Amino acid sequence: MVHVLSSRVLLRPSDPERSRAFYGEALGLEIYREFGTGPERGTVYFLGGGYLEVSGRATEPATDTLRLWLQVADAQAAHRKLVSRGVEVLRPPVQEPWGLIEMWIADPDGHRIVLTEVPADHPLRYRP
Repeated sequence: MVHVLSSRVLLRPSDPERSRAFYGEALGLEIYREFGTGPERGTVYFLGGGYLEVSGRATEPATDTLRLWLQVADAQAAHRKLVSRGVEVLRPPVQEPWGLIEMWIADPDGHRIVLTEVPADHPLRYRP
């Protein structure tokens, strides 16, 4: 078995400054660390139990196979805050048949991000 000590998602944006503005300002993710200089510099954000590193520059369009799943305490509050910051909401918060409340947005390159609220009575939180 591989003993994993830490993890992070590596994201290569087409426009690093635009992506840093999206993740750092619009989403409000806190910075864990920064490295390098200039427009290609790297920024690593706290992402709950992991990290999101935005660094380098993509030479090809974003893939449709990457999704970020971010759990939030209150999907409606996150929706209001993101709309006030000019983030385009692809789908507002909706309670899914499986019980989670999910809202969909996309980053500037089109990577899909689901913000998920786990209700207090959901089996992920509560075991009878």
